[in-house]
Amino acid sequence: MDWLFEIKTYPDFSWSLSRHKTLMHCARQYAHQYYTSHNGWLRDASESSKQAYRLKNLTNLEMFFGSVVHDLIEEVIDHYLNTGILLNENELTEQVRTRLNKGFIDSTRRYRSWLERPKKTTMFHELYYGQTSKLPVEKVEKIKHRLHTTVHHFLTSKTMQELAFNEHIEFLEAEKFRILEVGKLKVFVVLDLLYKDHHHNKWIIVDWKTGKKSDEDPYQLALYVLYLLQEYNIPDLNHIIIRNEYLLEGEAVEHQLDEVTLEKVQELIGTSVEWMTSYLSDPSQNKPLPIERFEQTSNTRACQYCNFYELCYS
Repeated sequence: MDWLFEIKTYPDFSWSLSRHKTLMHCARQYAHQYYTSHNGWLRDASESSKQAYRLKNLTNLEMFFGSVVHDLIEEVIDHYLNTGILLNENELTEQVRTRLNKGFIDSTRRYRSWLERPKKTTMFHELYYGQTSKLPVEKVEKIKHRLHTTVHHFLTSKTMQELAFNEHIEFLEAEKFRILEVGKLKVFVVLDLLYKDHHHNKWIIVDWKTGKKSDEDPYQLALYVLYLLQEYNIPDLNHIIIRNEYLLEGEAVEHQLDEVTLEKVQELIGTSVEWMTSYLSDPSQNKPLPIERFEQTSNTRACQYCNFYELCYS
């Protein structure tokens, strides 16, 4: 059967924690991220949409490192569950380094490819806006340290020990976009890893963290729990364990959420959606107000790190 891709004038409305954080940071950035860039991948799109779509796909060295590590962890666990074979620390380190180098080559030698296919080609924010072919030395050194530390802590993590030595583990899901229904609202969540310990009758959600601890971590965890309660026949919250694996520190932090926390995150979603809707001229179509109505952040120092800097200051 042939599937036709439907081209819509405006994107579908959905909610995610990252979308909420973007609006909190800067309404203008939010507009470019979710509206100006819409359809920017189409050949006959406006130049402003194409430009915004390209800029939306910029990454920086820390973000790229995190995505590379997450992708590799997913592949390693999948390979291990299927074969029983686990790559050693040196092999994993080399794989991460190879992917980082590919990102650097993309950013310095494949500019034309990035212009035409920004989602398929890596471009570092540091190089694009720095108009240079050299990454900041201090950032490179930081990533080198994180590389060895995170790979080592991943292999020795509590989660990997459980997968290796607990024969009662059933693997359920990993690294896929999931939709949580809150009323009629679509809420996007991405679970890094989900498995069940049949011996203890526990569902374990694992969230790998390659950066530092964040105040938003509990909200993300609550979204995972809401998704689990919606999709699986779980008796109560005491049967769910949420684990943050902080790979920089080599620390596993486990949480048990209560009903009050779940209610708070649902209240946050409701308040956030009302705020987002205030920027729409026609909520039924998710049609945004004119770009001028999306105010710029007052923290102008943060602008230099924004992907859409040139749309505001060119």
